[in-house]
Amino acid sequence: MTEPRSALVIDDERDIRELLVLTLGRMGLRVDTAATVASAREMLTREKYALCLTDMRLPDGSGIELVQEISSRHPNTPVAMITAFGNVEAAVEALKAGAFDFVSKPVDLTVLRDLVRHALMLGTHRQQIATSAGPRLQGDSPAMANLRQTIAKVARSQAPVYIVGESGVGKELTARSIHEQSARSAAPFVPVNCGAIPTELMESEFFGHRKGSFTGAHADKPGLFQAAEGGTLFLDEVAELPLSMQVKLLRAIQEKSVRPVGASSEVPVDVRILSATHKNLEKLVDEGRFRHDLYYRINVIELQVPPLRERRDDLPGLAGSILQRLAIPHGRTAPGLSRSAVDALAAYPFPGNVRELENILERAMAMADGDTIEADDLRLPARGEAAAASAAPAMPASPLAAEPPSLTDPRFDPRRIDPGDTAGSALPMYIEQMERAAIEKALQDHRYNKTKTAAALGITFRALRYKLKKLGID
Repeated sequence: MTEPRSALVIDDERDIRELLVLTLGRMGLRVDTAATVASAREMLTREKYALCLTDMRLPDGSGIELVQEISSRHPNTPVAMITAFGNVEAAVEALKAGAFDFVSKPVDLTVLRDLVRHALMLGTHRQQIATSAGPRLQGDSPAMANLRQTIAKVARSQAPVYIVGESGVGKELTARSIHEQSARSAAPFVPVNCGAIPTELMESEFFGHRKGSFTGAHADKPGLFQAAEGGTLFLDEVAELPLSMQVKLLRAIQEKSVRPVGASSEVPVDVRILSATHKNLEKLVDEGRFRHDLYYRINVIELQVPPLRERRDDLPGLAGSILQRLAIPHGRTAPGLSRSAVDALAAYPFPGNVRELENILERAMAMADGDTIEADDLRLPARGEAAAASAAPAMPASPLAAEPPSLTDPRFDPRRIDPGDTAGSALPMYIEQMERAAIEKALQDHRYNKTKTAAALGITFRALRYKLKKLGID
């Protein structure tokens, strides 16, 4: 018969210890208790625990110090902090010290059971974490090796992670890697681009709604938080959230519950929050455009994803892997890169990072005559043009409303207009070409980042998506 796994509860309040012993015992755990830091240390030297729960304040020391000690000396033992209700600062401090998660007093038994289940799953998942460290994040450079090591560490925690990096570096891929190596890997990973949701629909999209709560609400609909239940919710471009939504998001994260639109009560949710943006959130906080308390809450662990120019040694292998993937849908053998093409890529600054590399290689595959891509097939921008694109100069408030090109403008093809047209179709066709030219230029200037392109054009993301479809721009 398998011996039950054991847990250590550290709290100087007897009532709390008894409650936790009873609850964990019903979950099949053998429970030891300690009332002081000293006795907890002694027990940790004698026994290997599957989980530790410690109070914030103990008679002979701080629970934070104990969390740091357990994380350092017993890295395979998840430790959770018991904090006073509403003490967000203490919870964040505990997570930064290495705590797996936290639970507030008075202890909500549903939240506690979820916490324990995740901690035990993490223990059984440990070997998979060790052997699957970032299989989808390619590269052997020191920068990537360091990133994978950090991902393996943060995957053991429930702490919110703030992923920082330039556009195109692979922030969503990094978030997926954290999820896949965590105890939540069997549950959903739900990514959401915060800049792509219309403001008036945000609350419904995030928290869901009840039937009849507004016009068009013909049935109950779960939100993104409910869709990610038990798993991970990835908030990409979190800087795009309006202040009104930031308040509601902060409450959902702190209370671990959401109120669907039209509902009379809150619904508990169990999700881990990962977020990312290419913007400087700290600067936005200083400017009053992003709430300081939300920034403090999502930025418990900050993870930097290196730009491609800082890991040039990875370029040949990364390019080869991308070409293999691009060739599969076409049923062809992946082309190779000539020496001149490799040298050209190595000299290029890649302001658009890995996403730009993918676009360049996809275009080169179409342009190459044989099974080898030459430097000319890459059609890399001149160094000055790349630097200008990297600087992303401001465009007119709305290029779609800017002065139209003249009839001699090379972007306007007069051959598409019938000189004998009397039905008035020439002008709409001219306007359509003008729109196309402005959109294509903005897409190129912003490395095909649609969120940034829409902002530069002075239109909404939704409007840009409509125009791309209408104009047939892929």
